[in-house]
Amino acid sequence: MNARQRLEQLWARGRDYLGTERAIMGGAMTWVSDRNLVAAISNAGGFGVIASGSMSPDLLRAEIQATQALTTKPFGVNLITLHPQLDQLVQVCLEEKVGHIVLAGGLPPGAAIKAARDGGARVMCFAPALVIAKKLIRSGADAIVIEGAEAGGHIGPVSTSVLAQEILPEIRDVPVFVAGGIGRGDAIVSYLEMGAAGVQLGTRFVCATECRAHPKFKQAFIRGHAREALASVALDARFPVIPVRALQNEGTKRFMEKQREVIARFDAGELDQKAAQLEIEHYWAGALRRAVIDGDVENGSLMAGQSVGMVTKEQPVAEILAELVEQAETALARRG
Repeated sequence: MNARQRLEQLWARGRDYLGTERAIMGGAMTWVSDRNLVAAISNAGGFGVIASGSMSPDLLRAEIQATQALTTKPFGVNLITLHPQLDQLVQVCLEEKVGHIVLAGGLPPGAAIKAARDGGARVMCFAPALVIAKKLIRSGADAIVIEGAEAGGHIGPVSTSVLAQEILPEIRDVPVFVAGGIGRGDAIVSYLEMGAAGVQLGTRFVCATECRAHPKFKQAFIRGHAREALASVALDARFPVIPVRALQNEGTKRFMEKQREVIARFDAGELDQKAAQLEIEHYWAGALRRAVIDGDVENGSLMAGQSVGMVTKEQPVAEILAELVEQAETALARRG
């Protein structure tokens, strides 16, 4: 069996589940993973995923339809479980015949999983620990994504390699996709050999030619190094803010100031606990848009995974995927 045949064998389960040529998902990145990048990834043989973020049902419907106008290949939609209109968003996906719904950003309600599956969609959920992966499968999730702390944006506390060792040997009844810090085909092979059905990459696609991110945002990634993509720190145990990994700039310093300011207002009785927590969390939404769309790379948020050091130039999506596959096959050829 040659290297190409071995790779096909290793990710056959992931390809079958996604309905794609390659079991490589595009990570859903708010303001980045829109119709253009999603369609480009799917057209090149991968699996694009729309980042719905805080979109309303009408906005999501328009984005799905615009994506369908650009590709006939399968793609998914990432929904944030804390969205107040989650049920309506699931219905929009079903009405628009989206084949895969990815539920992220917290433990998804069982009702949302059931509604999606009853409507004919496949449901993928993020699991930050083995016990949660098992719970999600019992709730009806038919695929799991495990994302390590090396990833960009909101992250959990455990590294990809540890999560993979903890979860992959134990979960065999549904496909498991690995994410976080993956930038080369060699790493993809390693996780496939450990039992993963496929992988998810986000940071690697930010500098795709088809990505709409501002040129200055892309340049920050091309110049960035792994050691500069750091996780934010919560200043007060009363406000356990989910860490966000981003390239350091004035915006990350400003987040620390924002926390201090909100905590002071809470201590002074101007805000209740929930309002204070919400204000701290909302900082990132505006900061990310400023960087991605407006190109304010000093004050905006440069959410990036530690694989950012492997992003060295702007390339078409098809070239990025071909490069990953070539690296994977080379790694397999070396093994024998």
